[in-house]
Order: sequence, then C-alpha cells, then structure tokens
Amino acid sequence: MIRITENNDWVVYCILGSIFTYVILLSVFQRDANIKDFLTQKIEDSNNITPSWVIISIVRCVMISLLLSQFVPIVPKTFSDIQLFGFQINKFGFTFLTLAIFDLVKNILTFFFYSSIGSGKNLKGLALVASKFFFLESIAVIIAGFVLYFYPVDLVKYFYFIIGLVVGSFVLKNSIYIFHNQPILPEKWYYKFLYICTLQIVPVLVLWKFLFY
Repeated sequence: MIRITENNDWVVYCILGSIFTYVILLSVFQRDANIKDFLTQKIEDSNNITPSWVIISIVRCVMISLLLSQFVPIVPKTFSDIQLFGFQINKFGFTFLTLAIFDLVKNILTFFFYSSIGSGKNLKGLALVASKFFFLESIAVIIAGFVLYFYPVDLVKYFYFIIGLVVGSFVLKNSIYIFHNQPILPEKWYYKFLYICTLQIVPVLVLWKFLFY
C-alpha cells in the first residue's frame, strides 16, 4: 500500500515531550521511583498525588488528541473561525481543546458530587488509582499513535482498533474503580451506580458524539 509522505515532526515532538515529561514525573515528583514502584505504591506511601495526576492527565489528553484527530471528520465553523496570531485551529487543536474542557468539567463535577454525598475523603484514592491507570493508558496510546503516523496501516481497520481500545480501556477502568480494595467510589451502591452512569458513561458518549457527529 502506497502512503503519501507527510511531515510528522510535530508527532515526534509530542511523543518525545510526553516521554520526557514522564521521566521528570518519576524522577522529581515521585522521588526517583521507577514505573513498578509508581504503579504499586499504596495511598499512604504516595507522593504529590495531585500534581502527578494533573501532569498525567495533560499528557494523556495530548496523546489521545494526537491519535483521534486523524479521524475527526471536520472542525466546526465555531472553532475554525477562531484565529490567534494568524493561526487557525486544526483538527488536533480542536480535539485537544475538546478533551481538555471535557476533563476539566468532568473533574469539577466529580469533586462536587463526592463532596455533596460526604465521600470527599475518597477523592485522594480516586486520583491515585486514576493516575496509575491513565499512566499505563497513555503509554498504550503513545505506541498506537506512533504506529498510526509512521507505519502504513489501513485507516479504516485502525479506526475500529481504536474504538476497541477506547471501549476496552473504559470497561477496564470502571471495573478497577468498582473492585479495587481501596475506597475509591462512594460507599453506598446507588451512589456508585449514579457516579458511573452520570460521570463516566454519559460524558464519554456525549464527547464521542461531539467529535464524530
């Protein structure tokens, strides 16, 4: 299969920047921990949970945007009309802004939800487990993005692969949240059900519809 050569230097910069960011994360924020130490640390032994979670979330957002932007059909006119210093928002920028706003709104709603039902103490455990999961997920996305941009793959089949990756990751994440031995979700079962439905399933469906409508 013949594939037109593209200038993918920006992809290399994103991937290398993400890897370098994770090196700094482990060496500075996790006190020279290796990947195994970071993934197996308990909540009482964890360091800098909030900064680590923020950094990992940003890297994850960048890499998922890099992967999905190739399949986003169009940039809505509302976004494409925005110009900053003569530059227009492309598909990557549109996807990144969408994911960043999505994550911000979802995290704010999660905070208010946990606080309103008296489960604020579980937010620390949620942030730690989410950081570990997103760390591994972003590594998988880095590999998938590298394959997408630098190997001659069938884009249609690869899109179905990405859908499977997203669905599998989503199911695995929520399964970990439910069955984890640390208190992550609210204690009462109906609050767990409400959280997963309203702050996990519904937002992802809305996000997917917005990007690929």
